[in-house]
Amino acid sequence: MNYIVLDLEWNQASDKHNRDFGLPFEILEIGAVKLNRKMKVVDNFDEIIKPQIYHTIHYITTKIINMDKEDLKKGRPFPEVMEDFLKWCGKDYVFCIWGTLDLTELQRNMVYYGMDELSSGPLMYFDIQKFFSMTYEDGKTRRALEWAVDYLNIDKDIPFHRAYSDAYYTAKVFKIIDDYKPEIEKYVSYDVFMVPQNKRQEVHVNFKTYSKYISREFDDKNAAIEDKAVNSTKCYLCGRNAKKLIKWFSVNGKHYFCLAYCKKHGYLKGKVRMKKADDGKVYVIKTLKLVGDDVALQIREKQDKLRLQRMEKRHLKKEREN
Repeated sequence: MNYIVLDLEWNQASDKHNRDFGLPFEILEIGAVKLNRKMKVVDNFDEIIKPQIYHTIHYITTKIINMDKEDLKKGRPFPEVMEDFLKWCGKDYVFCIWGTLDLTELQRNMVYYGMDELSSGPLMYFDIQKFFSMTYEDGKTRRALEWAVDYLNIDKDIPFHRAYSDAYYTAKVFKIIDDYKPEIEKYVSYDVFMVPQNKRQEVHVNFKTYSKYISREFDDKNAAIEDKAVNSTKCYLCGRNAKKLIKWFSVNGKHYFCLAYCKKHGYLKGKVRMKKADDGKVYVIKTLKLVGDDVALQIREKQDKLRLQRMEKRHLKKEREN
């Protein structure tokens, strides 16, 4: 297996009237570094793409990357470059990117041009930005690539903010992390551009400190939260059903929380994020995490606060009606 450390540069409409809603971000450049299982660089990929949709470079893009119209004229159309890139990747590989956006936009560009999908469901990848935070910080903070390069004292021998150079630095950061903490690779991420279409494509994955579930599509939020798999609070360490102390409740219509208790391992905090699919339906990303008494109390207080707010709203509504 090889690691494909990928970075993209893209452009967007110069104003909202010229935006193509099927392709809000058009890829201008693909850069990648191929690492083997021993984290040795075995090949590089660097291609400019000739724009077909947005021919004027957005001012934000101009600020970030050192590229002009003459550079873009030398490029080839996206489908040609993408076919060559996939051949270059080979058959057995995992994508590695800095952050969460590149694979979504890569797949969106592929669909726009009628190319075959990379995956029929969620696509597994390594988020090196997350790996950096989990290794050197709190696991939540997200740093810029250059910040991480400086932190690790990596020589900055080529300029940043071109696809290949950012892939080059991401590969260097990844190698240092993997050499220091190889078990980090267990903490995979999933790009959900392709939402699961059935139960077989759903994602159920247990990590050391939490579990994640990515559901198929549902017609609406009510159907989602009432589904047995979404509703479940099974302990990810022992597999037992944890008793719900506080049933799922909504904070803002997008985020739901619950509190459960496993007799063997203690309190479990459940969090559900409702996501809208392109067809208007919804799917769910659920996490379950073991927490202490302090977090359990926070969840109780959050529910009590919401309950009180709703009571006050109903009271005010009655007063207005009377």
